[in-house]
Amino acid sequence: MNLTVVAKVVAKEGNSEAVGAELYKLIEPTLQEEGCINYDLHQSIEDENIFIFHENWTSEAHLDAHLATEHIANCQMAIAELIESAEVHRLYNKA
Repeated sequence: MNLTVVAKVVAKEGNSEAVGAELYKLIEPTLQEEGCINYDLHQSIEDENIFIFHENWTSEAHLDAHLATEHIANCQMAIAELIESAEVHRLYNKA
């Protein structure tokens, strides 16, 4: 069963450009990971500080492997002081 992830990152005021640049760096290496179906980054039109990832993975194991990668760790360190919050929601399609 495929797994959908919606992750929301909120940058502190004045840091949206720096946070967005760091998040964008995740796209290319993540798309190369085993089990990644899509990894889409969006920025809110109403509030430039809000970023949303919409992701699909072939399994929770693949997502867990993604979350343990060096590029995720590097990004987390780079944005730790620049963000207000981050949340990750793992979802299954009930249809």
